[in-house]
This record gives sequence, C-alpha cells and structure tokens, in this order.
Amino acid sequence: MSGRLRRALAVAVAAVATLSAVTACTGGTGDDQTIRFALDWTPNTNHTGLFVAQQRGYLADAGLDVEVLPYNNTAVDTVIDAGNAEFGVSTHNSSTFSRASGGHTLSVLAPLQRWATGIGVKADRADITRPKDLDGKTYAGFGDPGEVEALQQVIRNDGGTGDFESVTLGTSAYEAVYSGQADFTVSYLAWEGIEAEHHGTPMKYFRYSDFGFPESYAIVIDANEDWLAANPDRAAKFVQALQRGYQFAADNPDAAAQDLIDADPGAFNDPELVFESQRMLAEQFMKTPDGRVGTQTREQWAANSGFLYDKGLLTGPDGAPLTEEPDWSTYFTDDYLTTP
Repeated sequence: MSGRLRRALAVAVAAVATLSAVTACTGGTGDDQTIRFALDWTPNTNHTGLFVAQQRGYLADAGLDVEVLPYNNTAVDTVIDAGNAEFGVSTHNSSTFSRASGGHTLSVLAPLQRWATGIGVKADRADITRPKDLDGKTYAGFGDPGEVEALQQVIRNDGGTGDFESVTLGTSAYEAVYSGQADFTVSYLAWEGIEAEHHGTPMKYFRYSDFGFPESYAIVIDANEDWLAANPDRAAKFVQALQRGYQFAADNPDAAAQDLIDADPGAFNDPELVFESQRMLAEQFMKTPDGRVGTQTREQWAANSGFLYDKGLLTGPDGAPLTEEPDWSTYFTDDYLTTP
C-alpha cells in the first residue's frame, strides 16, 4: 500500500509462504504463457481484486496462468520495465516517474480513483487543527519522491509557509507520531488509519484534495508496454478479469475481504481490519461517479503528474529534468478495460 506498507516487516515471512500457494493455485509454470504479477507489498486490500479474481475463477475462466510475485525491495515499475513481470501494483507518482525516465511501463487500470492517504496527527493535538498549523513542526516521512513537495503545497494552499522539518524514519514514522517524537506523518486511511484506532491511538487526518491539491489515483496497475503490444488478446483478458475482481470488491466488500483472507491464510492477525479496510475503500475510493472501477482520465493525470513536472521533479532517460511537459494521455490507457 504505497510506500507506507512496505515497512510492515512483521507480515513479510507469512506472506511469502502464502504467495507460493497462490501461485500454485493460479497455475504459474514460469513458461512464456505465464503472466507474472508483482505486488508492491504483502497481501492487503489494495490487492483484493487480484485475489477475488483468483478465488472466484475469473482468471481460470479467461484461460490464464498467473504467477504472483512477492515484493522483494525492488520498485515494481523497475521489475516491469526489466521484463521480469508483465503487470504489477504501482502508484500514480511511481508510474509517472517510471515513464518519464524512459521506462516501458503503462498504467492500464486504476483500482483506487482518488488519494487514499491523508496527513495524520494525533487526535488530541489541539494545537494542530488544519494544515497551516504544521509550519515549524516535524514530519516523520518515508523518503518517497515528491512527498515533501506535496505536503508543502497543501500547507501553502491553507495559508501556511510550508516550512517544516522532515526526517526520514521509514518503519518508525508512525510510532514517532504516536509517541510524540514527531508531529505528523502520512497515513494510508484504509489501513494505518483503521489500525491506529484498533491500537488505541486515535488520529485525525487532513486530506490533500480538501485543501486544493490535485486528485491522484492512489494505486494503478502498470504493465510492460512491449508485452502489451505483443500480446493484445491476453492483455485484454487479464486486465478485464482483474477489473472484474476489483469491481466485485467495490460492490461486495465483505465477500471480497473474505476472499482475500481465504487466499492468504495466516497473513492477517486482525481480520476485522481487513473487513473495515475493504468497506472504506469500496465506499470512498474505488468507484467513479457512474459506479465503474478502473477507468482513468487525462485530466486527472495532467493535474497530479503535472504538479510533479511543474516542481521539476521529473527527469528524462538522460537523468536531466524534463524541459517539456509530457503528453499525459500516453501514460495510461483504458483500451484493455471492458466497455460500459
């Protein structure tokens, strides 16, 4: 789940074992007919659509062999670009950075239509009631490209200066805020947000889009563009089976959460967290206004990725900052999705 869940090391060992079982169930053989799908971390509700498609036979119905690759500390887009996976879970920002730098990656589906993260502070911090109050405070961060610039812009949009201290803490970021050693962090609302409540550490959150920051696809499914061109029929079958899985998760969150738990036995020590998380995603983040899951627009890509370009954060294949704004319509495609 974005960069944040990559620090949940306690779950990793169990997840590797369960993913081996998933690979066996989906018939992965390692040959040229196998579609390899790279996870961005251990199984969680960002991945529910995939496991629904596996559990309910959508992949088998499409005649697909799918091998699920566990996260291995290599960025998913790097794995895809290198040809070591055909598809994988990425983020809007990571997908943008990859393609701008010359990566052969293309976003083919957006399971989450909007920001699913928020700026988190302890609920009892009476001195922090809005983003501008974060001026002069300490941010416990993760070192993700663009994270500081986005926070600065949100604060400035609220009338602040955007001046704060940033420390990269990774795994320890949340505990630093919970214990008062840092003032704020960025939490995934449908996981760490719920988890904090379960652990008796209530938080309050400021959502980026509530303060004039462009909307973002919280996660996207990226694909190897060369493989797509060489395998259009299989690409469409896989993306549509995956879209079907995510649509089921959006329409039937409790059943989908149970599919995720059943697919990964032993991976979740708090099953209720899985159910609450999937309900929140289904209610707030997964569907377009017309109730569909997966579609993307040039306008949303231009708004969020355009911010990265305007801030000079995007570099080309030569490593130099881009001097011309990309054509954002080339960064994604809806061509493999089902038609309404």
